[in-house]
Amino acid sequence: MKRLFLTLVVLTTSLPTLHAQAGPKPVPRHVVAVSPTPVLNTPEFRKTFSGAVKLDPCKGVRPIEFVALPGTLFSVRESLDKDGVTVYRVVTNDYPYTPDSGLFVDARFVREWVGGVLAERQRHLPETAEIQRRLLAAEGSPYVWGGNVKEGVPLLRTLYPQGDSLAGVDCSGLLYEATDGFTPRNSSALISFGEGVQVAGLSAGEIAKKLKPLDLLAWKGHVMMVLDADSIIQSRMGCSGRSGVMMTPIGDALRQLMKSRVPVDRYPEGGAEETSFVVRRWLPAF
Repeated sequence: MKRLFLTLVVLTTSLPTLHAQAGPKPVPRHVVAVSPTPVLNTPEFRKTFSGAVKLDPCKGVRPIEFVALPGTLFSVRESLDKDGVTVYRVVTNDYPYTPDSGLFVDARFVREWVGGVLAERQRHLPETAEIQRRLLAAEGSPYVWGGNVKEGVPLLRTLYPQGDSLAGVDCSGLLYEATDGFTPRNSSALISFGEGVQVAGLSAGEIAKKLKPLDLLAWKGHVMMVLDADSIIQSRMGCSGRSGVMMTPIGDALRQLMKSRVPVDRYPEGGAEETSFVVRRWLPAF
Protein backbone atom coordinates (compact mmCIF):
# COMPACT_ATOMS: atom_id res chain seq x y z
CA MET A 1 0.00 0.00 0.00
CA LYS A 2 2.85 2.37 0.86
CA ARG A 3 4.57 1.56 -2.44
CA LEU A 4 1.36 2.29 -4.37
CA PHE A 5 0.97 5.62 -2.56
CA LEU A 6 4.52 6.64 -3.46
CA THR A 7 3.93 5.75 -7.10
CA LEU A 8 0.81 7.92 -7.18
CA VAL A 9 2.70 10.79 -5.59
CA VAL A 10 5.45 10.57 -8.21
CA LEU A 11 2.94 10.50 -11.07
CA THR A 12 0.94 13.39 -9.62
CA THR A 13 3.94 15.63 -9.04
CA SER A 14 5.23 14.97 -12.53
CA LEU A 15 2.00 16.05 -14.28
CA PRO A 16 2.65 19.82 -14.10
CA THR A 17 6.03 19.26 -15.73
CA LEU A 18 4.40 17.36 -18.57
CA HIS A 19 1.77 20.10 -19.09
CA ALA A 20 4.41 22.83 -18.90
CA GLN A 21 6.30 21.54 -21.93
CA ALA A 22 6.14 24.26 -24.58
CA GLY A 23 4.37 23.45 -27.82
CA PRO A 24 4.76 25.29 -31.12
CA LYS A 25 4.45 29.05 -30.78
CA PRO A 26 1.05 30.18 -32.09
CA VAL A 27 1.18 31.87 -35.47
CA PRO A 28 0.07 35.52 -35.20
CA ARG A 29 -2.96 36.48 -37.25
CA HIS A 30 -1.67 39.95 -38.00
CA VAL A 31 1.75 41.59 -37.89
CA VAL A 32 2.95 45.14 -38.54
CA ALA A 33 6.25 46.31 -40.02
CA VAL A 34 8.49 47.96 -37.43
CA SER A 35 11.15 48.97 -39.98
CA PRO A 36 11.47 49.04 -43.76
CA THR A 37 10.59 45.43 -44.55
CA PRO A 38 11.57 43.56 -47.72
CA VAL A 39 8.62 41.61 -49.12
CA LEU A 40 9.68 38.70 -51.30
CA ASN A 41 7.92 36.33 -53.67
CA THR A 42 9.92 33.47 -52.15
CA PRO A 43 10.46 32.33 -48.55
CA GLU A 44 14.18 31.85 -49.24
CA PHE A 45 15.45 34.89 -47.35
CA ARG A 46 18.77 33.42 -46.31
CA LYS A 47 19.55 32.38 -49.88
CA THR A 48 18.33 35.67 -51.39
CA PHE A 49 20.50 37.78 -49.09
CA SER A 50 23.47 35.40 -48.83
CA GLY A 51 25.60 37.48 -51.16
CA ALA A 52 25.82 34.53 -53.53
CA VAL A 53 22.75 35.64 -55.51
CA LYS A 54 22.98 38.71 -57.72
CA LEU A 55 19.57 40.37 -57.81
CA ASP A 56 19.61 41.17 -61.51
CA PRO A 57 16.31 42.32 -63.07
CA CYS A 58 17.75 42.13 -66.57
CA LYS A 59 18.41 38.42 -66.14
CA GLY A 60 15.12 37.74 -64.42
CA VAL A 61 16.40 37.32 -60.85
CA ARG A 62 13.58 39.25 -59.18
CA PRO A 63 12.68 37.91 -55.72
CA ILE A 64 11.87 41.38 -54.28
CA GLU A 65 8.32 42.65 -54.69
CA PHE A 66 8.65 45.86 -52.67
CA VAL A 67 9.88 47.25 -49.36
CA ALA A 68 7.00 47.76 -46.92
CA LEU A 69 7.19 50.97 -44.94
CA PRO A 70 6.99 50.99 -41.12
CA GLY A 71 3.39 50.62 -40.00
CA THR A 72 2.38 48.40 -42.92
CA LEU A 73 -0.18 45.84 -41.75
CA PHE A 74 0.03 42.21 -42.87
CA SER A 75 -2.37 39.31 -42.47
CA VAL A 76 -0.43 36.12 -41.80
CA ARG A 77 -1.43 33.03 -43.74
CA GLU A 78 1.36 30.65 -42.72
CA SER A 79 4.57 30.43 -40.72
CA LEU A 80 7.59 28.63 -42.17
CA ASP A 81 11.06 27.75 -40.95
CA LYS A 82 13.53 28.27 -43.79
CA ASP A 83 17.13 27.50 -42.87
CA GLY A 84 16.58 28.69 -39.32
CA VAL A 85 14.72 31.85 -40.31
CA THR A 86 11.06 32.23 -39.34
CA VAL A 87 9.22 33.46 -42.43
CA TYR A 88 5.57 34.49 -42.66
CA ARG A 89 3.49 34.11 -45.79
CA VAL A 90 1.37 37.25 -45.83
CA VAL A 91 -1.05 39.47 -47.69
CA THR A 92 -1.34 43.24 -47.39
CA ASN A 93 -3.53 46.01 -48.74
CA ASP A 94 -0.39 48.05 -49.35
CA TYR A 95 0.52 45.66 -52.17
CA PRO A 96 -2.53 43.88 -53.61
CA TYR A 97 -0.53 42.16 -56.35
CA THR A 98 0.14 38.79 -54.69
CA PRO A 99 1.98 36.48 -57.11
CA ASP A 100 1.10 32.80 -57.37
CA SER A 101 4.13 31.97 -55.22
CA GLY A 102 2.87 34.25 -52.42
CA LEU A 103 4.33 37.16 -50.45
CA PHE A 104 6.80 36.56 -47.61
CA VAL A 105 8.43 38.57 -44.81
CA ASP A 106 11.20 37.72 -42.37
CA ALA A 107 9.51 37.63 -38.93
CA ARG A 108 12.30 39.75 -37.41
CA PHE A 109 11.14 42.80 -39.39
CA VAL A 110 7.64 42.77 -37.92
CA ARG A 111 5.80 42.51 -34.60
CA GLU A 112 2.52 40.89 -33.75
CA TRP A 113 -0.53 43.14 -33.72
CA VAL A 114 -1.94 42.82 -30.22
CA GLY A 115 -5.31 44.19 -29.16
CA GLY A 116 -7.39 47.03 -30.48
CA VAL A 117 -8.97 47.62 -33.85
CA LEU A 118 -6.77 46.73 -36.79
CA ALA A 119 -5.43 49.86 -38.44
CA GLU A 120 -3.76 50.21 -41.81
CA ARG A 121 -0.64 52.31 -42.21
CA GLN A 122 -1.38 56.02 -42.00
CA ARG A 123 -0.87 57.80 -45.31
CA HIS A 124 0.04 61.48 -45.34
CA LEU A 125 0.92 63.14 -48.62
CA PRO A 126 3.89 65.52 -48.32
CA GLU A 127 3.72 69.00 -49.82
CA THR A 128 4.40 69.23 -53.56
CA ALA A 129 7.73 70.99 -53.02
CA GLU A 130 8.85 68.26 -50.61
CA ILE A 131 7.96 65.52 -53.08
CA GLN A 132 9.95 67.33 -55.77
CA ARG A 133 12.89 67.72 -53.38
CA ARG A 134 12.87 64.01 -52.59
CA LEU A 135 12.65 63.02 -56.24
CA LEU A 136 15.58 65.26 -57.06
CA ALA A 137 17.58 63.92 -54.10
CA ALA A 138 17.27 60.43 -55.59
CA GLU A 139 19.04 61.41 -58.81
CA GLY A 140 21.96 59.07 -59.40
CA SER A 141 20.53 56.27 -57.23
CA PRO A 142 20.81 52.81 -58.79
CA TYR A 143 17.86 50.96 -60.24
CA VAL A 144 16.79 48.18 -57.86
CA TRP A 145 13.90 45.91 -58.82
CA GLY A 146 11.39 46.12 -55.95
CA GLY A 147 13.38 48.88 -54.24
CA ASN A 148 11.77 51.96 -52.76
CA VAL A 149 14.29 53.01 -50.10
CA LYS A 150 17.16 54.73 -51.90
CA GLU A 151 19.52 54.51 -48.91
CA GLY A 152 18.84 50.79 -48.44
CA VAL A 153 17.25 48.76 -45.65
CA PRO A 154 19.22 49.14 -42.37
CA LEU A 155 18.07 45.86 -40.80
CA LEU A 156 19.16 43.92 -43.89
CA ARG A 157 22.70 45.13 -43.28
CA THR A 158 22.51 43.81 -39.71
CA LEU A 159 20.82 40.46 -40.33
CA TYR A 160 22.32 39.68 -43.73
CA PRO A 161 25.61 41.64 -43.86
CA GLN A 162 26.83 39.75 -46.94
CA GLY A 163 23.67 40.40 -48.93
CA ASP A 164 22.17 43.17 -51.00
CA SER A 165 20.80 46.00 -48.84
CA LEU A 166 18.38 47.06 -51.62
CA ALA A 167 19.85 50.56 -51.81
CA GLY A 168 18.04 52.03 -54.80
CA VAL A 169 14.62 52.33 -56.38
CA ASP A 170 12.65 51.06 -59.33
CA CYS A 171 10.35 53.27 -61.39
CA SER A 172 7.26 53.27 -59.18
CA GLY A 173 9.44 52.89 -56.08
CA LEU A 174 10.99 56.29 -56.79
CA LEU A 175 7.55 57.91 -56.51
CA TYR A 176 6.47 55.67 -53.62
CA GLU A 177 9.39 56.78 -51.46
CA ALA A 178 8.97 60.45 -52.39
CA THR A 179 5.28 60.39 -51.38
CA ASP A 180 5.77 58.38 -48.16
CA GLY A 181 3.95 55.45 -49.72
CA PHE A 182 0.87 57.49 -50.66
CA THR A 183 0.91 56.47 -54.33
CA PRO A 184 0.37 52.93 -55.66
CA ARG A 185 3.44 50.71 -55.66
CA ASN A 186 2.97 49.29 -59.14
CA SER A 187 2.87 50.85 -62.59
CA SER A 188 -0.17 48.73 -63.48
CA ALA A 189 -2.11 50.77 -60.89
CA LEU A 190 -0.57 54.11 -61.79
CA ILE A 191 -2.02 53.98 -65.33
CA SER A 192 -5.44 54.68 -63.78
CA PHE A 193 -4.36 56.72 -60.75
CA GLY A 194 -5.84 60.20 -60.51
CA GLU A 195 -7.38 61.76 -63.63
CA GLY A 196 -6.40 61.38 -67.25
CA VAL A 197 -4.95 64.30 -69.21
CA GLN A 198 -6.29 64.51 -72.78
CA VAL A 199 -3.25 63.86 -74.98
CA ALA A 200 -4.46 61.55 -77.77
CA GLY A 201 -3.34 62.76 -81.17
CA LEU A 202 -1.08 65.50 -79.82
CA SER A 203 2.55 66.09 -80.74
CA ALA A 204 5.40 65.99 -78.24
CA GLY A 205 5.46 69.79 -78.11
CA GLU A 206 1.71 70.03 -77.55
CA ILE A 207 1.83 67.48 -74.75
CA ALA A 208 4.75 69.29 -73.12
CA LYS A 209 2.67 72.47 -72.87
CA LYS A 210 -0.10 70.59 -71.01
CA LEU A 211 2.10 68.95 -68.40
CA LYS A 212 2.20 70.07 -64.78
CA PRO A 213 4.62 69.14 -61.98
CA LEU A 214 4.21 65.56 -60.74
CA ASP A 215 2.06 64.46 -63.70
CA LEU A 216 2.77 60.83 -64.57
CA LEU A 217 3.64 59.40 -67.98
CA ALA A 218 2.79 55.78 -67.49
CA TRP A 219 2.20 52.43 -69.10
CA LYS A 220 2.17 48.88 -67.78
CA GLY A 221 5.78 48.33 -66.91
CA HIS A 222 7.08 51.85 -66.37
CA VAL A 223 6.30 55.34 -65.09
CA MET A 224 8.04 58.70 -65.47
CA MET A 225 7.34 61.77 -63.34
CA VAL A 226 7.25 65.42 -64.40
CA LEU A 227 9.61 67.04 -61.91
CA ASP A 228 9.03 70.67 -62.85
CA ALA A 229 8.42 72.87 -65.89
CA ASP A 230 11.59 71.65 -67.57
CA SER A 231 12.41 68.09 -66.53
CA ILE A 232 11.17 64.54 -66.31
CA ILE A 233 12.67 62.17 -63.74
CA GLN A 234 12.58 58.39 -63.81
CA SER A 235 14.37 55.28 -62.62
CA ARG A 236 15.35 53.26 -65.68
CA MET A 237 16.22 49.58 -65.67
CA GLY A 238 18.68 50.19 -68.50
CA CYS A 239 19.64 46.63 -69.40
CA SER A 240 21.29 47.86 -72.60
CA GLY A 241 22.11 51.43 -71.65
CA ARG A 242 21.99 53.97 -68.84
CA SER A 243 20.43 52.76 -65.61
CA GLY A 244 19.18 54.33 -62.40
CA VAL A 245 17.49 57.59 -61.48
CA MET A 246 18.02 60.26 -64.11
CA MET A 247 16.54 63.51 -65.36
CA THR A 248 15.76 64.40 -68.96
CA PRO A 249 14.41 67.60 -70.54
CA ILE A 250 10.66 67.18 -71.07
CA GLY A 251 10.81 67.68 -74.82
CA ASP A 252 13.63 65.15 -75.27
CA ALA A 253 11.88 62.58 -73.09
CA LEU A 254 8.60 62.90 -74.98
CA ARG A 255 10.21 62.72 -78.41
CA GLN A 256 12.15 59.61 -77.42
CA LEU A 257 9.08 58.01 -75.88
CA MET A 258 6.92 58.70 -78.92
CA LYS A 259 9.30 56.82 -81.18
CA SER A 260 7.83 53.61 -79.77
CA ARG A 261 4.57 54.62 -78.05
CA VAL A 262 1.57 56.79 -78.89
CA PRO A 263 -0.30 58.99 -76.39
CA VAL A 264 -3.83 57.87 -75.50
CA ASP A 265 -6.43 59.33 -73.17
CA ARG A 266 -7.26 56.01 -71.56
CA TYR A 267 -4.98 53.03 -71.28
CA PRO A 268 -6.23 50.29 -73.62
CA GLU A 269 -6.37 46.56 -73.16
CA GLY A 270 -5.21 44.04 -75.70
CA GLY A 271 -2.46 44.51 -78.24
CA ALA A 272 -2.63 48.32 -78.26
CA GLU A 273 -1.30 48.51 -74.70
CA GLU A 274 2.12 47.47 -75.96
CA THR A 275 2.48 50.73 -77.88
CA SER A 276 0.57 53.24 -75.73
CA PHE A 277 1.13 55.58 -72.80
CA VAL A 278 -1.13 57.83 -70.72
CA VAL A 279 -0.65 61.03 -68.75
CA ARG A 280 -2.21 60.97 -65.28
CA ARG A 281 -2.73 64.00 -63.05
CA TRP A 282 -3.22 62.85 -59.49
CA LEU A 283 -2.42 65.78 -57.18
CA PRO A 284 -5.61 67.89 -57.70
CA ALA A 285 -7.79 64.95 -56.64
CA PHE A 286 -6.38 65.12 -53.12
